[in-house]
Amino acid sequence: MHERKAMLVLHGKQALNEEVRSAVGAMRERGWTLDVRLTWEAGDAQRLVAEALAAGYSHVVAGGGDGTLRDVAEAMAGATASLALLPLGTANDFAKAAGVPLEPDAALALLEHMPRAVDLGQVGDQVFLNMATGGFGSQVTANTSEDLKKVLGAAAYLITGLTRFSELQAASVELHGPDFDWQGNILALGIGNGRQAGGGHELCPEAVIDDGLLDISILPAPQEVVGALRELMSGEGLYIRKRLPWVEITSSQGLDINLDGEPLKGQSLRFEARPAALKLHLPADSPLLSHPG
Repeated sequence: MHERKAMLVLHGKQALNEEVRSAVGAMRERGWTLDVRLTWEAGDAQRLVAEALAAGYSHVVAGGGDGTLRDVAEAMAGATASLALLPLGTANDFAKAAGVPLEPDAALALLEHMPRAVDLGQVGDQVFLNMATGGFGSQVTANTSEDLKKVLGAAAYLITGLTRFSELQAASVELHGPDFDWQGNILALGIGNGRQAGGGHELCPEAVIDDGLLDISILPAPQEVVGALRELMSGEGLYIRKRLPWVEITSSQGLDINLDGEPLKGQSLRFEARPAALKLHLPADSPLLSHPG
């Protein structure tokens, strides 16, 4: 049996979460050494993961939202230790798509499942587990307030999108990858290791995380903007999709990217898949695995 020793890197806002406290206690009663460390400011998650790996922890748990998951996954890229998810955010996009339970006790119990080797996405020196989004959708995600998310949950993204309707603008981009070239104006762009972002919008509905590829999803900007916004929010219509090991994106005016909650902007960006770069505890029947079981 693998060593039952893990560190939980917990977002500081969850310090008083009684469900988390109870779930941690239950795991300890089952024989686990489960130590808890809290994040307070930017960089804490990476520092705590580095300390856990140096101390010989065989498992790390990311307790928080998609941003916490991205920070922890980036710090664990290539590590021999495995990662489990404790979804505690507003959207929990990756966890929901992966079938990870949202109840803390059930999520922590996945530590007792054998980890699977999964891919990471990379752009420059930054790593992401779920998705990079660009265009209007990423602006909505970046500008949705924490207070609104607390009150409305995932619906906050839709409300923000409607209130910022007058700012809806297309971005002119060029994409290049193996046997793939496309240029034009886009309303939304998804580069998915996972499937959904922005509170449940499935930009890359067929993505899996163990195929060594990224799913590219483009929503071109048609003439009739109102119809395009309707398609963007309903998930229907005019997407162009491709599955590639890497893709280069250029935009003369610069493109705003949301990288699992981390803002990024550039005129020329190269995204690539890093196959089997992370060991991740998932349900055996996770939809994001190409070969569940």
